[in-house]
Amino acid sequence: MTYPLAIFFLIILGFPGAAIGQINSEPVRRETLSESIRLDGVIEAVQESTVSAQTSGTVQLLPYDVDDSVEAGNLIVKLEDREQRARLNQAKGDLQEAEANHRNALQQFKRVEEMYGKDYVSGQQFDQAKNDLATAKARVDRARAALEEAQEQLDYTTVVAPYSGILTKRHVEIGEAVSPGQPLLSGLSLEQLRVVVELPQKYADKVRTERTTRVTLADGRMLRTGEMTFYPYADAQTHTFRLRLALEDPEATLYPGMLVKVEIPAAKRQALWIPASSLVRRSELRAVYVIDQEGKPRLRQIRTGVKLNGRTEVLAGLEEGEQVVTNPEALLSKNSSASDKGDSNSKGTSE
Repeated sequence: MTYPLAIFFLIILGFPGAAIGQINSEPVRRETLSESIRLDGVIEAVQESTVSAQTSGTVQLLPYDVDDSVEAGNLIVKLEDREQRARLNQAKGDLQEAEANHRNALQQFKRVEEMYGKDYVSGQQFDQAKNDLATAKARVDRARAALEEAQEQLDYTTVVAPYSGILTKRHVEIGEAVSPGQPLLSGLSLEQLRVVVELPQKYADKVRTERTTRVTLADGRMLRTGEMTFYPYADAQTHTFRLRLALEDPEATLYPGMLVKVEIPAAKRQALWIPASSLVRRSELRAVYVIDQEGKPRLRQIRTGVKLNGRTEVLAGLEEGEQVVTNPEALLSKNSSASDKGDSNSKGTSE
């Protein structure tokens, strides 16, 4: 004989008056539920940059390729430097000449100054010697500045890594002529990472106030986050606010571009909770055994909500303080045995 699902459910789980073994129970509790939403976040590098040429020249050496690890200060690009060295040598010669002229002008000024004190020369001659000395001094300063600039241009032919990291893109090849401002290599550091997430407008103020988030990977691992940075403006297209979360001690398995889940607070409300172990499931039905005033377990259908930390939210069917059985398997096994025995007796009578 076929029974409707609800009747079958009661036959299997009924028999509240049957003898039972030891059962455990807990009261239905009312506690605050903090609801949250999960958004997609992206891991990005804090230090990510493109190194550009600061002088002209031909690429002579590229020691590293894409995806290679580089230590801070390592040579990453070498440019042909013959032109820069020639300018440096010329600047050194110009400085030596200017310094020699300055020494001559200084000696001449001292002689004129001594004679001027004895009224052997006119004031015009004294002023001329003084002006010549100032001009010679200016030429020395100008030559020294030109030498420093020439030295910088020579230094620019040797490009070193500004920080430790990996190369992500190579914009030039050996033998290629480059000019100032032209990109050479791009790279990033894996030592400092952060998470970037777009916050819907209606949640932005709450996150700013509570400043609590939870970041997890696809496999459930939770990441430790530090300082939060809120962008003070919304995106004109999506109307979302960007939030940046610094990652503390990023793991070696994290890389820029990876997706993560960012859980942010949405709302708080009061909810009824029961232990997850007290729930009895049969197809689409959810029920619990409730201890009545006589101390007997009675099956009652309920409607459930979210699950959290080994507990189940109850939306309907129970009141705060009611006792629910936390080990219904003891009742289910006893009732199942009783049902099997009843079926056997029925068959014997029919025969």
